[in-house]
Amino acid sequence: MSQPVKYTRTPFLIVHREDRVRKDVYGAIDDAIVLQAQLMRGENPSDTALIVMHPIGAPAYLPVFAQLARAGHHIIACASRYSNGDAALEMENVVLDLGACVRDAKERLGYKKVVLLGWSGGGSLMAGYQAEAEKPVVQLTASGEETPLAGAKLIPGDALMLVASHRSRHKLLTGQIDPSVLDELDPDRRDPALDLYDPANPAQPPYAADFIATYRAAQIARNRKISEWAKAKLASLKAKGDTHGEFCFVVHRTMADPRWIDPTVDPNQRRPNWTYLGDPRVVNQSAAALARFNSLRGWLSQWSYDYAQFDSVDSGPRITVPGMVMTAGADDACPPEHTDKMFAAMGSKDKVKITIDHANHYFTGADGKSHLTEAVGIISNWLAERGLSNDTVLSGLRAA
Repeated sequence: MSQPVKYTRTPFLIVHREDRVRKDVYGAIDDAIVLQAQLMRGENPSDTALIVMHPIGAPAYLPVFAQLARAGHHIIACASRYSNGDAALEMENVVLDLGACVRDAKERLGYKKVVLLGWSGGGSLMAGYQAEAEKPVVQLTASGEETPLAGAKLIPGDALMLVASHRSRHKLLTGQIDPSVLDELDPDRRDPALDLYDPANPAQPPYAADFIATYRAAQIARNRKISEWAKAKLASLKAKGDTHGEFCFVVHRTMADPRWIDPTVDPNQRRPNWTYLGDPRVVNQSAAALARFNSLRGWLSQWSYDYAQFDSVDSGPRITVPGMVMTAGADDACPPEHTDKMFAAMGSKDKVKITIDHANHYFTGADGKSHLTEAVGIISNWLAERGLSNDTVLSGLRAA
């Protein structure tokens, strides 16, 4: 491509309103939901905005989005209401936050077209949003309560890109949760036959197929045990007349996926004995691991194998707009099997699947720059072919 253009970052706020008794996040004022956003754009105007959001992360500083802005695209990077922590996160609310961002882009900022770009955990959010905008099905939250999402008039995106994405938070966690834990209140009580990190465990990599099957079944069973306890606990609060009551809890040891130890399990080009958060043996007990701190409603909505409602594979058949699934060849976060299923499920007649060889989850490292350049070039061409690029991008593509 030609020399990248300069780009600017403009921070701004998006405010939408909900009339609710219970507050999920610190700092909510009255009925206002305030979202922090950034507009990243090149020097030339465009009628298309690429919208990025993650359920919890602030995506504005991920390398790929700055690179896309340098290429001339307009990016709206918006945080959800849960940017300071996901213990109380309900995906139904995050979809509403994304809807407020899309509406703001169209009605206030004046963009005629929006492209939904989901990175990592943003993939199931974007796919779920688009599916609800095209063919809504959600009537209640995962915990069985009323939600403003039911009946909301969501503005659909004009295209959907899932980049380095997994299918959902709940399916990702279930594939990582440590099934050796026998007692949630005493996580040191463990089944040694299911403890990946116990050197005395006779099951060692490369793992036999029957061990993997037993392990995966035990992971689902642990997730379901926590989910049923959470449902029962919430029901007991309501039975006492505490309609808006909550209960917070810790889930220990949630980073124990056999594929991190054995590269022959769901293989790709990733580095063995490593994850996107570092050494899996350390991260398994780290405060930074997935789903460590929870509320009842938050667990059911984002982590429950049976009750969570937003999954790219489940949402896929309701999506008809042009779609791209781009995977990092050495992704150490998102399972390759997720990517394949996401692409197969997408109902779009116009869809493509791309792999950036040897790229890790964040497109960083010694070859990160070349991986970013390749990814941005592919994305730019794909958008241009569908009339979703401005003149700056098109001229750059013609010069490349």
